[in-house]
Amino acid sequence: MSELIPNDYASTLDELKRQVLAARYQAQRKVNTELLVLWWKIGRTILDRQKHQKWGSGVLGQLADGLRAEFPSMKGFSRSNLSYMRAFAAAWPDQDSIVQRPVGQLPWGHVTELLNKLDDQDLRDWYAAKDAAHGWSRAVLAHQITTRLHEREGAAQTNFSGALETPDSELAQQLTKDPYTLDFLALDGDASERDLEDRLIARIIETLRELGPGFAFVGRQVHLDIDGDDFYIDLLFFHVEQLRYVVIELKTTVFDPRDAGQLGFYVAVVDDQIRNHDKHAPTVGILLVASKNESVVRYALASSQHPVAVSRYELAEEAQAALPDEQAMLDAFARELEQTEAKTDVEG
Repeated sequence: MSELIPNDYASTLDELKRQVLAARYQAQRKVNTELLVLWWKIGRTILDRQKHQKWGSGVLGQLADGLRAEFPSMKGFSRSNLSYMRAFAAAWPDQDSIVQRPVGQLPWGHVTELLNKLDDQDLRDWYAAKDAAHGWSRAVLAHQITTRLHEREGAAQTNFSGALETPDSELAQQLTKDPYTLDFLALDGDASERDLEDRLIARIIETLRELGPGFAFVGRQVHLDIDGDDFYIDLLFFHVEQLRYVVIELKTTVFDPRDAGQLGFYVAVVDDQIRNHDKHAPTVGILLVASKNESVVRYALASSQHPVAVSRYELAEEAQAALPDEQAMLDAFARELEQTEAKTDVEG
């Protein structure tokens, strides 16, 4: 007679799995940190020898050959990588900083991106901290540096300081960017708003990445019924960290003060009809426009009592693309969701 499985077997197995995964993750992080420390020590040694022994550039190539000959199964001893190690030690001259600072949590390829693309040490540390916190891929890190995220993040014109309580207004400000970089759409100047919407939906991962960490898609063309009158929100998101709804409206034209009024109206309705006032922070809105007069935006926001932000969007210069209208973007989201649901049904 087979032994009965205890009632708590499944929960015990799940707990053991979590422990194994956590241990493996910690081990991988430790190995990565130890490797970075090794690369730092090699770089530090090269810097010291070049300073005191007047090593020429040719010695670095010989050193690479010698290390590869001694450790044939170990990767990383090319001449170019030794140069990176030297730059690494020069950028972070204190060995303890490799362990204690965010750069110590990054893969070596990410460190070389920081060294390649940035000269300012404060910016290297800023992007290293963002990378470690959000788990960017190397491609995402390169994109964020190239598009100068440090200048765009939290930079949108808003009325949050007057429409929201402190510190909630400061948290909401962090959700914004100006401009939003939509270069991944790669459309030509004759593209319709529907074309742009289609592309945004097809590239939903990149769209969410550009919005920032924590954004979850709720719906497109979200229907609002106001005593029998119908209204439709272009895009509705929920920020899972700040626990607030974010209404996004798209305009392929220059900012018009009436756009802020429309967005404020949608924010008010979502805040009243959808938001859970016991659990959720106040709803905010973000208007994406092709261009804007900052003075006009300032006056328009001053006259609005609802928390809204206005930002430009940018496309790749060579594409000269146009942003699709709200209907196009929403239709694209709908098609993507339908395809996902259909795939889930088949797999189920």
